Amino acid sequence: MAPQSRASTPAAAPVEVLRLEAITKRFGSLVANDAISLTLARGEVLALLGENGAGKSTLVSILFGHYVADAGRIEAFGQPLPPGNPRAALAAGIGMVHQHFTLADNLSVLDNVMLGTEPLWQPFSRRAAARAALLETAQRFGLQVEPDARVVDLSVGERQRVEILKALVSFGTRRGAKILILDEPTAVLTPPEVVTLFATLEQLVAQGLGVIFISHKLDEVLRVSHRVAVLRGGKLVATVAAKDASKASLAALMVGREVAPATRTPRAAGAVVCALRGVGVAGAGHGARLEGVDLDLRAGEIVAIAGVAGNGQQALAELLFGMLAASAGTLTFDGQPLPAQPQARVRAGVARIPEDRHAVGVVGDLPIWENAVLERYATPSFARFGVTKRAAAQAHARKVIERFDVRGTESAGLGTPTRSLSGGNMQKLILGRALLGDPGAAIGPRLIVADQPTWGLDIGAVAFVHQQLLDACARGAAVLLISEDLDEILAIADRVAVIHAGRLTAAKPVAEWTLESIGLAMAGAQANDQANDQAHAHAP
Repeated sequence: MAPQSRASTPAAAPVEVLRLEAITKRFGSLVANDAISLTLARGEVLALLGENGAGKSTLVSILFGHYVADAGRIEAFGQPLPPGNPRAALAAGIGMVHQHFTLADNLSVLDNVMLGTEPLWQPFSRRAAARAALLETAQRFGLQVEPDARVVDLSVGERQRVEILKALVSFGTRRGAKILILDEPTAVLTPPEVVTLFATLEQLVAQGLGVIFISHKLDEVLRVSHRVAVLRGGKLVATVAAKDASKASLAALMVGREVAPATRTPRAAGAVVCALRGVGVAGAGHGARLEGVDLDLRAGEIVAIAGVAGNGQQALAELLFGMLAASAGTLTFDGQPLPAQPQARVRAGVARIPEDRHAVGVVGDLPIWENAVLERYATPSFARFGVTKRAAAQAHARKVIERFDVRGTESAGLGTPTRSLSGGNMQKLILGRALLGDPGAAIGPRLIVADQPTWGLDIGAVAFVHQQLLDACARGAAVLLISEDLDEILAIADRVAVIHAGRLTAAKPVAEWTLESIGLAMAGAQANDQANDQAHAHAP
């Protein structure tokens, strides 16, 4: 049964605030949007669903003025919206909260909200008026913030709150949004932060905002939306009422078939591939250090690390990738120490799926075929006497694209700049590069470090990635899964550990954990309990 939608039901005669008519956009031979027509009402949440590469990002970019449609028209509040003009979209009351935050970390909350609202030649800044507008908007929508706090010191949930306020505040040259686009708003939030976001969303809708909600998480879509529009292959295939839909029906509309989730088969773990003993990492940035970490990663096993972002996951991943060196303790691979060098880890059979696909995963200006072999470009499989074997590299890239369904190469082929791929397709390229490994190696990767491997992927791609990780385990690989998706962890992990403030709990079998116990450990409850127990044990 579909979850009950928490959003209030729109009035019987809804007031239309946005209309898209026959929007079409082509990139060479690729039709990204094919005559798409949609409407949005005042006080309505319209969810926009689709596989990676279905056309969601292109449609939203046209709406916000980043792209110009080849055909079709857009009306906002009954008035034509000039194409290709983000300033006109803002002036019409359209705001957007991007999947990747667009905040200046070194500035305060107030400074970020004020950016772009005053002309450079203005002799003085109206900070007092901006502060008043910010606090009034925050109180009105239940978005509490500290105007003078630096963004770098905020949690992920607090940063998202600032992004929403930037869109809603009316000050200077910025008109407060009446239509809000939320692009994957829960992708990096913890469960409590998701609850807070949804409470905010209810406030926004109750006060008349129209919301376009883009997400791959079907439970959330059914919970917060009134209607769901589904894109597939650039076409609008259905618009359905959320109350009449289910996860299964939406998944089938998205991918054109039923989607079976990957299933974990319990198996005996093999030999220890990688061992950490008393490992510490100091100065890893934003307090994300490690203290006294003990962990065994065994062949044929998935060990998952759960935790709130910023508690040391990134330091752990970079340590295993060879990008950080341990300041204490030991890390061994097959019983032997390895130098803290990425190439040494790659040669030893460590495959990496980094959290930040844009900054670390790919070089955006390089073509797809080069990124497909980026970590192994100097190996004998792809180079001879320092010269790249272009044919071999491109053949491997085609294999990655085919096996992992990387879309977006139709117009320019393998020479397509990687930055032109959607986030989901970029992630699939990285996954394929990691999981297929070196074609010249006798076996596949020995250790796969998967840091948020399904972030931003649609339900079909998620099931595929899960199955690939499970298959790699069946072939004898050890997998370390770092994820903030607790459903994902409970679905495919053999053992689970929780990281908090740089310290790692013991990795216990998944059957010994529940969502509640993991959530408490993520908040530090387990660490506090252990500290209290030790204090009582030493009390006179």
